[in-house]
Amino acid sequence: MFIPLVLAGCNSAILEQTAAAKSAGKDKKQQVTTLHFWFSIGGEFQRDFQKYVIEEFEKTHPGIKVKLTIAEDADKTHISDKLLAAIAGKSSPDVAVIDRFTIGSMAAKGAVEDISDLVRRDGIQSADYDPGAWEEVRYQNKVYGLPFLADTRAMYYNKTLMRNAGLNPERPPGTIEELDDMVEKLFIKNKKGKYEQVGFVPWMGQGSLFTHGLNFGARFAGKNGEFDLSEPQTAQALKWMTSYAKKYDIANLSEFSDTTAQIGVSPFWTGKIGFVFEGNWILRDLEKYRPEFEWGVAPMPSVHGSPQTSWIGGNAMIIPKGAVQRELAWSFIKYAAQKDGNFRWAEHAGGTGLMTSMPAVNERLGLSQDHNMRVFLDLMSTSQIRPVSPAASFYWAETYRIRDLAINGKGGPAALLQEAKDNIGAELAKIKRQEK
Repeated sequence: MFIPLVLAGCNSAILEQTAAAKSAGKDKKQQVTTLHFWFSIGGEFQRDFQKYVIEEFEKTHPGIKVKLTIAEDADKTHISDKLLAAIAGKSSPDVAVIDRFTIGSMAAKGAVEDISDLVRRDGIQSADYDPGAWEEVRYQNKVYGLPFLADTRAMYYNKTLMRNAGLNPERPPGTIEELDDMVEKLFIKNKKGKYEQVGFVPWMGQGSLFTHGLNFGARFAGKNGEFDLSEPQTAQALKWMTSYAKKYDIANLSEFSDTTAQIGVSPFWTGKIGFVFEGNWILRDLEKYRPEFEWGVAPMPSVHGSPQTSWIGGNAMIIPKGAVQRELAWSFIKYAAQKDGNFRWAEHAGGTGLMTSMPAVNERLGLSQDHNMRVFLDLMSTSQIRPVSPAASFYWAETYRIRDLAINGKGGPAALLQEAKDNIGAELAKIKRQEK
């Protein structure tokens, strides 16, 4: 009788241990916290971020599960309507990636958390970031996010087309005047009068009014630090863009642009465009579209007498207003937007085309060893930023609106610039009244 009793006792103990283990497993599952993270970049960028940043974060933070959701920015304002709707509806995600220059607009709307206290408490050093990138995450002397990726703009040029046109492919244009002379030799029409090759389309790629205004010597920052469209150089830039629309026929150029845009990567890689102003990120397309032509990268040409320059953009990680897991969100931002997270993603995500907002990380990545990336990297030290403003997203949309009207012959540059200036001033006044 003793043996069965012992066995019964053992079985009872085993059953109790098994039940306890199951209960512990349930408790452990219940302790896992979900962090809701909204990312503004889709496609392969999303896939790589999930693999190389989120999954690594989860390994070192076993009690946290990060759920990634795509919330793309609107084309012109560069703010996600989905994110603004979630904040207004008090259903904010814990962390979001946004276009960095919109932080002024978001902060003025009360849509983003002030994290100055967390930055001070944990010793985050502004010196670890590019000065321009750090300036963009500050509004009214408060910090609202940590800089993430960075990008600059330069000129891509097709050496093969230059050589075929009798131009020296090793001497890209350094001034607007040289660019105008060279591109004229590169426009080719087919028998139907349609372009099968173009020299340059000013509004293609990163051809914004802001880009060209800088190349004409404008600064865009008024005495009060606000965005300013009244400089004569800005008017000159818009007139110059309009001149291409008239000389080369806007309808014909638009048809060409629409056709080349259908390939799914930057139109430059079709080999049918002589020059284009673009960002470093299109280098990533090289893996998809292996060009059979020679090409190069150089700083954008400027009007004679003005220094060649660029502007810096990129993203920031923020805690949206209303997020309930502030400390948890901050732990993720500290990992993803500092050296470890920046390095892991930029190192693995395609191997080309990505720069971070942290000079030490860019050095560790060895970006300067690649000639093309070095052009963009070197421009960071002289690049300007878009003026930080509570009306930032509004003024950015206005510059595109008047650019498109001007090149389509729906208004003169001077009148359109004045109209945009008045609209921006009215918007700024409205925002400041609401802030009070």
